[in-house]
Amino acid sequence: MKPFLYITRKIPDNGIKMLEDYFNIELWPECPPPPKEIIMKKVRDADALVTLLTDPIDREVLEKSKKLRIVAQYAVGVDNIDLETATRLGIYVTNTPGVLSNAVADLTWALILGITRRIVEADEHVRSGKWEESKTGWHPRMLLGMELRGKKLGIIGLGKIGLEVAKKAQCFGMQVIYYSRSRKENAEKNFGFKYVDLETLLKEADVVSIHVPLTEETKLMIGERELKLMKNTAYLINTSRGKVIDEKALIRALEENWIAGAALDVFWNEPLSKNSPLTKLKNVILTPHIGSATVETREKMAEMIAENLIAFYKGKIPPNLVNNEVINIRKPGFR
Repeated sequence: MKPFLYITRKIPDNGIKMLEDYFNIELWPECPPPPKEIIMKKVRDADALVTLLTDPIDREVLEKSKKLRIVAQYAVGVDNIDLETATRLGIYVTNTPGVLSNAVADLTWALILGITRRIVEADEHVRSGKWEESKTGWHPRMLLGMELRGKKLGIIGLGKIGLEVAKKAQCFGMQVIYYSRSRKENAEKNFGFKYVDLETLLKEADVVSIHVPLTEETKLMIGERELKLMKNTAYLINTSRGKVIDEKALIRALEENWIAGAALDVFWNEPLSKNSPLTKLKNVILTPHIGSATVETREKMAEMIAENLIAFYKGKIPPNLVNNEVINIRKPGFR
C-alpha cells in the first residue's frame, strides 16, 4: 500500500507526476490555504506532507500526527515549521534551497529599478491621463529619479540570494557594501565587495536590500532607529520576510520622508490589506510575494519536493534535509 501524501496546495504538475508512482496523493484544491483545522485532520492519517510558508506546522499540528514521517516544504524558509518538535518526533523536514536565488535576485533588481526610476508612478501618470492633461510630452523636472551608477548598494545578508543581487550590481556600476552573520572573503576577493557593520551600511548605502531568513535574531532588525540612520535620499528593498521590518516604523519613515522610498515583496501580514497605509503611498512599490514566481523556478521547486520525498520513500536521506539531527532518532523511510 502506498503512503498517503497530503499536499496543501496545487503545485506544478511535473512534481505531482513524479510522485504518483510512490504515493496516494490528496491535494487541497482551493487558492486560499487550508484552515489549520483541516491540516490537523489530514495529518492524523498522513505519512507525508507538502507544505507552504502559509501553513502553520506547529507543535499542536505535529503532535496530532500518528504516522507522519516527513514534511517537504515548498520553499526555502521553514519558519512556519516547529523544527524542534519535528525532530523530537522523528519527522524529517526538507526544503527547496538554491533554486530560487536567480528569480528572487531578478525581482529585487526589478524593484530597485522600479522605485529609483519611479516606474509605477510614471505608468500611473500615463494611464490616469495626467500626462495628457499636462500638455507637454517632456519636461526637465518631470518624475525625476535616481541614477544608480556610482551609488552604493547595501546588502543585508550575503547568502545565495544576496550574492546574486550583489553580483548584478556590477552591471549598473554600483559599489557593493554588505553586512552578514559571517564574512564572505571569497566574494570580497572575487568581486570587490566590502564588509561593514549594519550601522555603517545603513548610513552609507543609497539602496538597502534585505536578504536574511526570519529568525529570532532577524525579526524586527529594521526599526525606527535603523530607518533614521538611512539617508533621506535612500531606498529600502525587502524580498526576504515581512517581519524583518517594523512595518509601522516604515510607514512613518515613508510618510515623513526619513527615506526616499521602499519596494516590498513581503509584509507583516499576507495578503496585505487594501486598507493598509502602505497602499496609499506613492513612494512605495508593493508586490504580492512573487520573488520565486517564474515558471522555471516553480517547476524546479516541485521537482525538488518530489526528489526529497522519493529519496525518503527509498530509505535514503533526502538531499535537502533541514533538521539533520533527526537521522539519529529515526532512519529514513516509511517501514
